[in-house]
Amino acid sequence: MTLVKPRAILFDWDNTLVDTWPLIHTAMNVTMRHMGQPEWSYERIRNEVKHSMRDSFPTLFGERWQEAGAHYQQSYRALHLEQLTPLPGVTAMLESIAPDIFLGVVSNKQAPTLRLELAHLGWQKYFKVAVGATDAPRDKPHPDPVLFALRDSGIAPAADVWFVGDTGADLGAAQATGCTPVLYGEQDVPETNGEYDGYPFAVHVRDHEALKALITANF
Repeated sequence: MTLVKPRAILFDWDNTLVDTWPLIHTAMNVTMRHMGQPEWSYERIRNEVKHSMRDSFPTLFGERWQEAGAHYQQSYRALHLEQLTPLPGVTAMLESIAPDIFLGVVSNKQAPTLRLELAHLGWQKYFKVAVGATDAPRDKPHPDPVLFALRDSGIAPAADVWFVGDTGADLGAAQATGCTPVLYGEQDVPETNGEYDGYPFAVHVRDHEALKALITANF
């Protein structure tokens, strides 16, 4: 894929802008114990936690998935504001983006929790919109949350809208809407075929210094 100058950039939240794997790991295993299931390793959490609660918990917990979801949310929220950590270089990256570029967050995190974390970090000044799970009819990798994020922007989803994220769900949402998928993170991927989790990406950046350089090079 060829990069075009972005009119808008949409970012995933968890582990794209903030480091929440330790929080997710802790809250998930508190939930597993409550539900009488074996705990998950940190590696399994990183490999398998990609989709929203309403898409993944029914498979994991069956008819009790809403109980599990409530317990997970309680466990996560007991920790998150104290331990929420921006990824290195993210503030400098956001500060470097031209003010005429529309910025948004599109996450599979529960919407109230997402907006609470955004406010806690004081990052509302960077983003015109923050879309979380259940804001749109379906969550990533479906196109709905991307369309929801852009609906009042005057910008149609196209190649000049970049979607930056660390999972196949992010790349899938970009692909489903015709946006440019940018894979973020330290994961090893086969750069030669440009696919990750079965989804194509235009470019892979490993940290926010590289992402900053990529964005400023394409202003």
